[in-house]
Amino acid sequence: MGKRQLLSIVIPTLDAAAELAVTLEALAPVAGLKQEAVVADGGSADGTVALAERLGARIVAAPSGRGSQLAAGAASANGDWLLFLHADTRLAPGWQAEVVTFIEDPKNAGRAGVFRFALDDEAAPARRLERIAGWRGRRLGLPYGDQGLLIARAFYDALGGYRPLPIMEDVALVRRIGRHRLVWFETAAVTSARRYRKDGYLLRPARNLLCLALYFLGLPPRLIARLYA
Repeated sequence: MGKRQLLSIVIPTLDAAAELAVTLEALAPVAGLKQEAVVADGGSADGTVALAERLGARIVAAPSGRGSQLAAGAASANGDWLLFLHADTRLAPGWQAEVVTFIEDPKNAGRAGVFRFALDDEAAPARRLERIAGWRGRRLGLPYGDQGLLIARAFYDALGGYRPLPIMEDVALVRRIGRHRLVWFETAAVTSARRYRKDGYLLRPARNLLCLALYFLGLPPRLIARLYA
């Protein structure tokens, strides 16, 4: 790869202290990968910022809202490559090797990589949901933000980056990337199943599907966000 390129890992946060430590600790640097962690905080009041700083992340203050925070984090990042990751999503061991391989391949300058969706729940409904998410992502070209997104800075900028949307910012960007420019990693992005355990493995996915359908029908994201909360 010659001179090592810098990977900026951008994480939006809002009162995420309970889960952020595990996420950041899984990002420990390894040989061959030069990286920085950028936490784009939307006004946390639970110690998230102090925790992130203690674990070596750089803090960027941003207007609350995942799209706005992701955009602000990317604007502040110094990397040649950007990896967007949710605060409650932990990359499984081996992620660095796949990322380095992806970055080293010149043809990936115009593509984006996403991880395999997984939940931190041993229940059978979690496995079914993982299979559904895999089908949706690969067949429809619609991975969600909790699968992470690895993309070259230049490609990200050319696409217009994340838009300051309160919801569906991930769908808006991957639609501009296009299904045939997505690369699927074997490594899992393990996301907290807290919302699924709270709302149920039927109601929460049904709500997510309804939000997606309303977005494609043209309902403003600010209204969809009320349903998603």
